[in-house]
Amino acid sequence: MTLLTDEFVTALGERAAEAEDLRKVPYQTIADFRASGLATLLLPKRYGGLQADFPAILDPIRRMAHGCASSAWTLGFYILHNWMLALFDERAQDEVFADGPVLCPAPLAPTGRGEPADGGVRITGRWSWATGVMAADWIMVGALCGEGADLFPALALLPMSDAEVVDVWHTAGMRATGSNDVVVTDVFVPQHRLVKVFDVYRGTAPGAGLHDADTYRWPLVPALSLVAAMPAFGAAEAVVDAFAARLSERVLAYSGVAQKDQPSAQIRLGDARVRLAALRGLLDHTTTRIQALVVAGEPVSRTERAAARSAAAHIVHESRAVIADLLESSGASAQFLANPLQRAKRDVDVICGHVVFDYDVSRELAGATEIGAKVSPIAMI
Repeated sequence: MTLLTDEFVTALGERAAEAEDLRKVPYQTIADFRASGLATLLLPKRYGGLQADFPAILDPIRRMAHGCASSAWTLGFYILHNWMLALFDERAQDEVFADGPVLCPAPLAPTGRGEPADGGVRITGRWSWATGVMAADWIMVGALCGEGADLFPALALLPMSDAEVVDVWHTAGMRATGSNDVVVTDVFVPQHRLVKVFDVYRGTAPGAGLHDADTYRWPLVPALSLVAAMPAFGAAEAVVDAFAARLSERVLAYSGVAQKDQPSAQIRLGDARVRLAALRGLLDHTTTRIQALVVAGEPVSRTERAAARSAAAHIVHESRAVIADLLESSGASAQFLANPLQRAKRDVDVICGHVVFDYDVSRELAGATEIGAKVSPIAMI
């Protein structure tokens, strides 16, 4: 077990173009990931995992994005989803973790239906955005379960053999995530492989009390949004580093002036470094506040959860702005497909479209919860 090494990150960068062409994470990267032990980071100790504090997931994902943001997103969610699996009933965990950590996509939108059946439900539906599904062992899907007044949103856990993948992932960025659609048709899911979404949101799911660790009491939306922000943040760091290196060698066409001697280029570089440092401070502040509440055994309020989602959205959108600002000063040659700068921009542009990073909605929820304004009971916080 090596966890994350510089060589791993370098390999992600070397395979980034291949990953885009394949529209999935390459086989060798998956093999390296399994061998690295990264998937055990948040895995419970009773199943051979490290059971680290939840914030420990963030830095490796950010660093992986220095090589390939799209691969970092996929591998980061594999790590996160092993954490989510630890929130299920003990029987489900014994089943899914029988051989250690797994690769398990989780399209969470409740676009499926779970009809009551003896001992569980029968699931039917179609889900989009199944990141990492091309190499999956298991899959979690969101569904409305029960009937009538007892209808509730839940996550259902199924072996990947029970699902069909539909190839729809033809995108401008984040291509290596292989986030295709998934279809499940009338598949029985036993009760122990269901968990109520509201319990996961609050950090009160059955598995939260099974393991002697604060890790599994983190609420879902802050966890998901902060994890998902890291590929954008890491990509921005990589672009700033590449821009700095580029300044030392780039000579402007026609004028013959070395760009490093241009005050405007120096200003952009200095500005980018300060903006990234500010994002680092925001990230540390947000994670520290939630971790303190979790360790103290106190509930993480909707106001705190909404503030964390808003912070994550700001990190993503500011990372996107930093990348765009530096590419504007990098010349037309930065737009060649072989140049990682343009790949970073395309990837982060797509990341910004994720529902949890809707900038208007996330800021609205943060403001509304702070002042006690009415908020939908099913708002993603």
